Order: sequence, then structure tokens, then C-alpha cells
Amino acid sequence: MNLSPRKKLFVDTATEMFGEGAILTNMQVKEASAKAGVPKAGWFKKACKIGYNQFKLPSENSPAAAPAAAIAPSENVVMNLVATNMEKQDLVPSPFEGFVPWGNYGNLKKIIKSGMFYPVFVTGLSGNGKTLMIEQLHAELKKELIRINITIETDEDDLLGGFRLVAGETKFVPGPVIEAMERGCTLLLDECDLGSNKLLALQPVLEGKGVFLKKINKWITPKDGFNVMATANTKGKGSEDGRFIGTNILNEAFLERFAITMEQPYAAAAVEKKIVIGSMAKYGEVDEKFAENLVTWAEVIRKTFYDGGVDEVISTRRLDHIVKAFAIFGDKMEAIEMCVARFDEDTKESFLDLYTKIDAGIVTGANEEEAYSEDAVPTDDEPAF
Repeated sequence: MNLSPRKKLFVDTATEMFGEGAILTNMQVKEASAKAGVPKAGWFKKACKIGYNQFKLPSENSPAAAPAAAIAPSENVVMNLVATNMEKQDLVPSPFEGFVPWGNYGNLKKIIKSGMFYPVFVTGLSGNGKTLMIEQLHAELKKELIRINITIETDEDDLLGGFRLVAGETKFVPGPVIEAMERGCTLLLDECDLGSNKLLALQPVLEGKGVFLKKINKWITPKDGFNVMATANTKGKGSEDGRFIGTNILNEAFLERFAITMEQPYAAAAVEKKIVIGSMAKYGEVDEKFAENLVTWAEVIRKTFYDGGVDEVISTRRLDHIVKAFAIFGDKMEAIEMCVARFDEDTKESFLDLYTKIDAGIVTGANEEEAYSEDAVPTDDEPAF
């Protein structure tokens, strides 16, 4: 290789430092230049580049410098532009103790077992088990599920992926949508109606055709078994009554790509009682009469809510909170009071009053005060200490 004295000095110095034919990084080139006492070797980086931040020292016996494109990098030194950190994770949801299958469970199971790409939109009031139903269905079938919680800030970068700093290198990290497509698992867009028009990046995905990643010029084809499910409190038309603030009107073309919409109501009383008893068993405090009273109480409130009599509702999730509080504190009324304290004062008092009418034998705070005052008043025969 014909080199000028200055260039030869750099190559000899770098060879002495790192070995003949070594592959150097920018930092190593800088170190070798400094030790040789020559300016930074721009000629070397231009002529001997073999990859990102990689430059191969010419061998002493080489007759001429090979152009950069002719130097074939070995497989173990080529920097892959795409990175992933999910290859070894098990994404099958864990079984939920006390779960009771009901409602749309059977139909969703048929869709998943079919293996067909068939996007589903599940809508219903908060706390009635939409997300849990989908998770537990996948737990039963031992099928992987990737859940994304959608917000107004969710964009293409969050969904499809973007460039991240990985081990000191800038790499494209595939987003959860791409992971789901490549693994052939189900993608769950949770709280979908909180999203913006940036969700339109999913249009080709919702057609089952795959998607082209513009940032790395790569086409991703979904693996067999891939599907998309979405949950929302509305049908993508916004919340007129303001109960679900932050929900948005979703693009009609986006909604049209979901083959079917399943409406999820609250469970019937008999089913909900099983759910509540299952929660009690999980928390180690089973009281069937209490479970029955809670379900009756919630059902009356819901009927009043649907008739426009109250602005709040007791969800199945709220009943689970009450059961858990009962297991912790050991007092039924205290558990209910703590779990309805989130409502305004008038609503809270009306809910508590209703429960005392359903469960006439329950001891309330007022009962306790009355009982205490009666016990505390001394009789004529006992001294007042």
C-alpha cells in the first residue's frame, strides 16, 4: 500500500496500538492520531470505512488500499440498525384468581381460536371487565397479548417504533404494534377513544396487510394469528354527558376498519354475585350474604342511573374494591364508606343510606355512636367516673 510518510506513521502507530488489520472506532482513530503526532486521519476514515463507526487498518502486505465498498465486513461486526428487547419475554397474561367468564367471552374466544384477522371494538361503561375479559381469554388459550394504553399523546413513534439510544448506539426499536405483528399475537388498544388522529398510522395494520416502516424502509408482514382488539368507554363518538372526559371523536375511517363492535353491559346479578364471591375467596374473607347485598345495592343504583336519577354508578370494579377493603379492615360499612368517598357528599350519603336499607342489620357509624352513648350514661346505681 503506497502511503506518504505521514500516513504511514499513522498506520504503523495504530497497528502497534491495536494490531495488524484491526477494526478501529472513531475514538481509537483519534487516539492513534494523537500518539503519532499527526492531524486526525480523515483520509483513513474515508478510504477504510467498513461500517458505522468502523474503520479497518490496511495490512502491511496489502499491495493497494481497497476502496471502502470492496472491504467486506464480517458478520459479527456489522451494526444492525434494528434492535429489539422483547424476544425472550413471555407475553401470555397471568391467570386472574376468581375470574368468571360471561357476556362476550364466548364470541371473543371463537374469534381468537379461528386464527383469522378480525379486528374487534369492545365498548361499555367503566369497570365492567372489558380489558380483564380479553386478558383472561388469552391466559386460558395461552396466547400472547400486547396491551397498549392509548392516550392523547400516543403517536406513530409510540406505536410503530422509533430511534432510541441502545448500548451507546442509535438504533430503531420496533414499537408494540410491530412486535405483535412479528410474533403473531393479539394487539390490545386499551382506552382507544382517548387517542387522537395520530392513530391513523394504524390504518394498514387494521386491514391486516402489514405496514411499511418509513424510518428504515422496511415492510413488515403480520405473522399468522395476529389480530387487533380495542376497548373504549364510548363508541368513538365522544362523551356527550362529560362522564368520560378526555375521550375523543375518532376518525370514521379508523372505526370502519373494526369488523364488529361488542357492547359490554354490567353483568347480571347472578353472574356478578359469582364475581364478588370469587374476589372474596381471593382476599380470604368470604361472606355470601354480604356479596348478595352488595350486588343488589349496585343493581338498584345502576337502574336509577339509567333512569337519570343519579349521576354516578357503582361498577363491578368498585365492588371488588369494597370486598378488598372489607378483607383489610374487617368492617363492612367502613369498607363501603371508604370506597364511595370518591363521590360528592350528596351522592355518597344517598349511596350509604340505600345500603343500610338493603342490609338492615349492618352497624353504621351512627348506630355505634348511639350504642356508645347509651353504654356511657351511668345509671342511678353506678357511680359516674
